Amino acid sequence: MPVPRSAARELLETLEDLARAQREAAMRVARDLDLPRAGLGALHLLTRCGRVQLSDVAAKLRVDMSVASRQVSALVDAGFVQRTVDDDDRRARYLALTDTGREFAEASFERIDDLVSEAFSDWSEQDLADATSRIRSVAAALTTTHDRAQAQEEIPAR
Repeated sequence: MPVPRSAARELLETLEDLARAQREAAMRVARDLDLPRAGLGALHLLTRCGRVQLSDVAAKLRVDMSVASRQVSALVDAGFVQRTVDDDDRRARYLALTDTGREFAEASFERIDDLVSEAFSDWSEQDLADATSRIRSVAAALTTTHDRAQAQEEIPAR
């Protein structure tokens, strides 16, 4: 069923507002922790996923390999991430948080928790659960549409 253009435009404007608010909050946390904002996403991804390859970081963050490489390199330089070589396949390189990286990630999660608690202090637990569910649905719909379009682009023309 097609979505009315006015509703689609309002959703887009709201998502842009949300993206700006998220970016501002992330910049505040990154500034408080003295870390580039872009590195925060990679740090949190490694916290959730554990030992991964750079291509996994790029795919999960939905960024180009060069972008993921720069973000990870900054984390390596800061001592938060280590690169290792796979003993079975010497061509494969893995990334993992160091102990310092895990401590830093925990401090960043605590800072984010504080910001979220402050921002949503007058919301009920149910309101937060409902918002989380809706945002997940929106993200899934947009991701599915993007992935479908990208897959179509990769199919060679006959």
